[in-house]
Amino acid sequence: MQSFIKKYSLYGAWGVALLATFGSLFFSEVLHFQPCVLCWYQRIFIYPLVVILAIAIMKKDTLVHQYALPLVYIGTVISIFQNLLYYKVIPEALAPCTAGVSCTTQYIHWLGFISIPLLSLISFISIGLLLIVYKKQHEIK
Repeated sequence: MQSFIKKYSLYGAWGVALLATFGSLFFSEVLHFQPCVLCWYQRIFIYPLVVILAIAIMKKDTLVHQYALPLVYIGTVISIFQNLLYYKVIPEALAPCTAGVSCTTQYIHWLGFISIPLLSLISFISIGLLLIVYKKQHEIK
């Protein structure tokens, strides 16, 4: 199983990025859930990963982590902040969403705890871990 994950880690990262992109578009364009400010910022960092990772797969780029991981790290930080707001660990007064949809608006609540901000965080962390596995596999020894 470990060799499978190592061999296909870049494909996995691309698949997660693609799923996250289509998921966010499905929520906003099909279900008409309005994204908040923090959701828009996260989209800024997840959407390019679909193209970047696809190009890296086609070119067999072993250095993709150098330019993909910064996007993942920034998106993860924004996502952690939104999750802390959403789950009321930090006060909503710190939210940048002063007009429009609140950053703590509850659109889905699957299994009693899965929210859109949590799905975003899981996506960024998964992509990050898969890219780190890919990086470790292609390090010069």
